[in-house]
Amino acid sequence: MTQRAQGFSLVELMISITLGLLVLAVLGTIFANTSRSRGELQKTSQQVDNGRYAVELLSEDLQLAGYFGELNVAGVALPAALPDLCSMAIDDWKAALPIHMQGYDAGAGAPSCMPASMKSGGDVVALRRVRTCIAGNAGCEALVGSQPYLQVGLCSATANAYTLGIAADTAFSHTLKDCATAAGRRRYETHIYFVATDNGSGAAIPTLKRLELNGSGYTEVALVEGIERMEVEYGIDTDGDGSPDVYTADPSNFTYAGCTLCSAPANWSNVVTAKLHLLSRTLEPSAGYTDVKTYSLGLNAAGEPVTAGPFNDGYRRNVYTAAVRIVNPSARRDAP
Repeated sequence: MTQRAQGFSLVELMISITLGLLVLAVLGTIFANTSRSRGELQKTSQQVDNGRYAVELLSEDLQLAGYFGELNVAGVALPAALPDLCSMAIDDWKAALPIHMQGYDAGAGAPSCMPASMKSGGDVVALRRVRTCIAGNAGCEALVGSQPYLQVGLCSATANAYTLGIAADTAFSHTLKDCATAAGRRRYETHIYFVATDNGSGAAIPTLKRLELNGSGYTEVALVEGIERMEVEYGIDTDGDGSPDVYTADPSNFTYAGCTLCSAPANWSNVVTAKLHLLSRTLEPSAGYTDVKTYSLGLNAAGEPVTAGPFNDGYRRNVYTAAVRIVNPSARRDAP
């Protein structure tokens, strides 16, 4: 007797399909949640990396501010007024040598050469120095005719004399201690840091940028995306021992007890430390998130807390801070 093969009934088939759909729905939900969590983690990680990198980049440049190789800037007269950062006149560059940095609190009075992309309300910081390597030496770029260079005399007859100018247009005649070998030339640099409203590639992302002196003007360079605000407090050495005695967000308009020569150039030449406060945000908003936090960014020129937010948007933010010693001007003052 032949036995017929039995299959699923219609009811059993419908039940199995329903169970399979439920399993797929659960797996789809788990996958979507995992993908969303991974995306949020990636956004936050990028924001953390950008904030830390911005602080590191600024700190390293601040530490080198006022480095002029073999030149002792204590022998260069302090100018009567703050130099014009936009000036391409070599005499103005020379006058600015004793002022290793200058800034503009909340962007007030910022130089006319600042680009239209500069975000309003944030600080602007300018640093002056030369490169730590001599042009043409191993590991250093070759001499570029259109760029500015500093050469310092080490021969006893011309010790601490210097020449600053564009390579192709300037006679560099200083020598080393043997009074015969030509002294090395170091590229002269001015960096102006600011926060911009765009990333330099067409996207409306707040970005830390800087202007770099190129000999005939400034080149705008995008550095770190997502940096929304920069606030800086400056430590001024009032007694010449290389350590900060007072802090202010605006050395250009600052006086202190007992000061008789509190001019803007004198104050800036006495800046030996800086406190950085950077507000960094994610590059994309997070679905379902609203930023209702208030962020602390140090003190303003009146000694009052600087705050930002709440922004009430979907971007996640964090504040990154650092205290930086400006090595060259402070080390020259260290008490024995």
